[in-house]
Amino acid sequence: MPQIRPQPGIMEIALYVSGQSSLAGKAEVLKLSSNENPYGPSPKAQAAYAEAAATLHRYPSTDHAELRAAIGAVHGLDPDRIICGVGSDEVLQFITQSFAGPGDECITTEHGFSMYPILAHAAGAVPVEVAETDRRVDVDKILAAVTARTKIVFIANPANPTGTMVPGAELRRLAGALPMGVILVLDGAYAEFAGDYDGGVSLVEDFPNVVMTRTFSKIHGLGGLRIGWGYARREIIDVLNRVRQPFNLSLGQMAAAEAAVRDVEYTRWCAAENARWRDFLRNGLVQMGIACDESFANFVLARFDTPDEADAADAALKEDGILVRKVAGYKLPECLRITVGDEAACRRILGVLAAFKGVR
Repeated sequence: MPQIRPQPGIMEIALYVSGQSSLAGKAEVLKLSSNENPYGPSPKAQAAYAEAAATLHRYPSTDHAELRAAIGAVHGLDPDRIICGVGSDEVLQFITQSFAGPGDECITTEHGFSMYPILAHAAGAVPVEVAETDRRVDVDKILAAVTARTKIVFIANPANPTGTMVPGAELRRLAGALPMGVILVLDGAYAEFAGDYDGGVSLVEDFPNVVMTRTFSKIHGLGGLRIGWGYARREIIDVLNRVRQPFNLSLGQMAAAEAAVRDVEYTRWCAAENARWRDFLRNGLVQMGIACDESFANFVLARFDTPDEADAADAALKEDGILVRKVAGYKLPECLRITVGDEAACRRILGVLAAFKGVR
């Protein structure tokens, strides 16, 4: 009797593990493991979501027109070239499903976001891991890995979990050197935390094979709703919309996201607070002898001398009721990724680690 078998690549997928959210024996936990906005969503987004409850018996729009218009207005983009998804992860899935398949290759990097190889395997493609240089994406190494089978190059900028960035000139050099048949995906989940970085807009305008993605989960504080979007040339967006389910976003999701993106003042305040306490946290770690690259995201990557020391530091934080993210799965066993919280959270982290290191 024939056996039921999954499609090629499915069983190669290592299941995604999210950040821990609870601790046994701890009633209250300071969660700094999932890069969430410590200030929550805009009050306007909360109000819009609550108001949407009165119309939950209605089907949502299938074209996301109002949300796309809001995104376009705020970011200066053509709404017809925007696609919305269930988090930016779904947009990344659309891209992989549409442009890669069995026999194809998708380039990821050594410490790149773990969803990229998952998406490649799900499409039957082969993820090709390229080494980084000192926890930074190396354009020359990516270009050296491109073959006739390469269909997609995934880059998170700023990167997760390192927090490092590829400079704009290097991104442009990469885009210009890739064959036109290779799609360059710029995952901008943390773009709003990186100062004046446009997330890849200028590259999308200049190169027909560049796609940028963004999310409402990070700076907009809507991780619990799962909303993201992508921007590319119309030819690519038309392809992606053919695999997108028509009702992939609910009324509540779209209402909250539209209010959030239009509340520019709140977004700017969150970015400024993050930059302030990110610098405070990083400087405090460095001063006590814990290495930490400059971060352009809403987290820092603390590097300890050994994996054992990182494990011990993680245990000390948990003892105090603090959850951070161990990143051994990202080939960084000596590191802990720490979300930038509010002032009280950052001071508490530094206090626990100072005691752990035996410094004042």
